Amino acid sequence: MGTIDRVIRLVAVAAVIGAYGLGWIGGTLALVLGAVAVVLLLTSLTATCPAYMPFGLSTRPRRR
Repeated sequence: MGTIDRVIRLVAVAAVIGAYGLGWIGGTLALVLGAVAVVLLLTSLTATCPAYMPFGLSTRPRRR
């Protein structure tokens, strides 16, 4: 997983946390988005996305 992909995922996590903290989301939506945020955080920290693997996708820059 490339750096830009990881940063986008972390920004999404921060957005969910911020929206919850400000009271913009709650209830079931907060639970669903919270679960998604946990997955995004874990994949960003490990720099691996299991959903990319079956398709052979990579967002890492290619070395020349």
